[in-house]
Amino acid sequence: MIDESFSRDQRLAELRLLHLADSALPIGSLAHSFGLESLVSANLLGTAELAAFLHGHIEEAGLLEAVFCRAAAQLTKAFRSQLDVRRWLEINDYLSARKPARESRAGSGSLGRNFLAAVCAVGDFPLLQQALRGSRESSSFIHHSVAFGLASGALGLGEERSVLAFLHQSAASLVSACQRLLPLGQSHATSILWNLKPVIIETADRSTSFSMENVCSFTPLLDWGAMEHPALSTRLFIS
Repeated sequence: MIDESFSRDQRLAELRLLHLADSALPIGSLAHSFGLESLVSANLLGTAELAAFLHGHIEEAGLLEAVFCRAAAQLTKAFRSQLDVRRWLEINDYLSARKPARESRAGSGSLGRNFLAAVCAVGDFPLLQQALRGSRESSSFIHHSVAFGLASGALGLGEERSVLAFLHQSAASLVSACQRLLPLGQSHATSILWNLKPVIIETADRSTSFSMENVCSFTPLLDWGAMEHPALSTRLFIS
């Protein structure tokens, strides 16, 4: 029997959110390690430290991304038919300023622009099309978390669920990268991702207490790893 309290529109929104957070979405996420490859190469990260490392990553970098994901989702509430493109680009520029490593900045920007283009290709979404046109006319990076938040807001997918979905797919992407960098089996990888779910929830909850102006993230080792990445003699990843 169908649960009538869960409408067709709600079910459609859930399926769309699952689609947008799917690693199979063709945006290039499998090509980025965001500095992890450098840390593994320098023997600074192994399977024994991975769970704790990712826990801390979500608490710091994840919090930053969650705040900006929310900011973009909220932008659609004020402008349902006409996007404030200046503000949209400003949100992305704020996040760029908090990513000191060029490689991480560019990697996030590549995923964000690809994500926006992928969503615009599957339907007629005026706000997202305006955002994509604005980004193509600008030199600003369009970050993945910001594009995900804007798309979620424009499609009415729900801010809380969208932030959780973004954080979860980000963690899953890093675990996947580590499976190619480390002797990390499928069962161990699944266990790590399963055990990260509580900190994902806690981080999403904490993100409601911050704004773009006062949120910060302190990840010096990962920033160093991203900056060192172009100098590696062999590389599996773009970043």
